Amino acid sequence: MVSSRCKMVAKEELKKLGLHFVMVDLGEVEIMENLSEDMRASLKSGLLQSGLELMDDKRSMLIEKIKNIVIEVVHYLEEPLKINFSDYLGKKLNHDYTYLSNLFSDVQGTTIEHFLIAHKIEKVKELLVYNELNLTEIAYKMNYSSVAHLSNQFKKVTGLTPSHFKKLKDKRRNALENI
Repeated sequence: MVSSRCKMVAKEELKKLGLHFVMVDLGEVEIMENLSEDMRASLKSGLLQSGLELMDDKRSMLIEKIKNIVIEVVHYLEEPLKINFSDYLGKKLNHDYTYLSNLFSDVQGTTIEHFLIAHKIEKVKELLVYNELNLTEIAYKMNYSSVAHLSNQFKKVTGLTPSHFKKLKDKRRNALENI
């Protein structure tokens, strides 16, 4: 679950089944009851109809947690991280970053770094469209070492410079779940 809408859908599905939840967060749900196989199948079916997935195996859940942390850090944190993202992720998930990185690459077919960059560039696009911050402020907010670094990475990913992107009438942005 990567959005408020996802959390809302999950809560509705749990309510339909008469399940009481302690917590519904990005990628995690804690319920009070033990799920029977029939209840699990009903929940899985209801979530699938809404485009969500019930994950059972630990590897898949860890991948989802990695994705959710990337999304949280890039799209929702107000201040840039003070430590390297790899250190942050390792501490947050209580796993060695090398293990997380290898697992993510094996399952997703891309690296955590590329996934992170894709989200950062999407957030930069959003900030450019809103036109509230200049490129220097965006570079700082997105934790780039310089405007040049941001511009180079933006061009590498989109094929456009940030200023050229800003001039486009048809801004090509992607939904978070499509990155």
